[in-house]
Amino acid sequence: MKKPKYKRILLKISGEAMKGTRDYGIDPEYVSYLAEEIKSVAKTGVQIAVVVGAGNIFRGVAGSKHGLDRATADYMGMLATIFNAMALQDALEKLGLVTRLQTAIEMKQIAETFVRRKALRHLEKNRVVILGGGTGLPFITTDTTAAMRCLELACQAVFKATKVDGVYSEDPMINSKAKKFSTLTLDRAFQDDKIKIMDKSAVALCRDNGVHIVIFKLGQKGNFKKAVMGEKVGTTIC
Repeated sequence: MKKPKYKRILLKISGEAMKGTRDYGIDPEYVSYLAEEIKSVAKTGVQIAVVVGAGNIFRGVAGSKHGLDRATADYMGMLATIFNAMALQDALEKLGLVTRLQTAIEMKQIAETFVRRKALRHLEKNRVVILGGGTGLPFITTDTTAAMRCLELACQAVFKATKVDGVYSEDPMINSKAKKFSTLTLDRAFQDDKIKIMDKSAVALCRDNGVHIVIFKLGQKGNFKKAVMGEKVGTTIC
């Protein structure tokens, strides 16, 4: 039986993914699908940490553009990520997976506070660790949070689930002739402003520490597992 290419990974799920086919909020059916995809990878023995965004509920940057103080808006966004994290935890546990939810903002009635050593111990016991609340600091996106937590937890790669099937030379929604990359260097991803797969600060963290970024389309069933197994799915940035 083929072994997974990675032993420990961090999965970044956008808030947009959590809304499924809805215009806003959380789609329980789609979250159940996400949980099934995560379970299929967990069954291979790969250790998984998850960072969830909040775009389906509230974006700090958008809030600040409408008059909210930026720091306040970012804290509101962090709380929204915890809504999503709780929904994902519930879906995973209904499938029989053992999980731990850790948040960067203390809320002990519903989650553990993020402690690196505790998170590592959970991963070693093959528990899925869901990380909510961003970093607990404003002005830092969940992309950058994913890169930071990936490094803190000694993950080998950041797997970012997107709406498109990889990285293109330009936005494929705008330019149908945009070229898709099967592989890409971290330097190119950082330097080319037309490539917008993650925040530059997140890419820089991965580049400086030799961490792979794998971009794949989560909406296609089985893609996550194929990518973890090392099959040619999406784009690998290394």
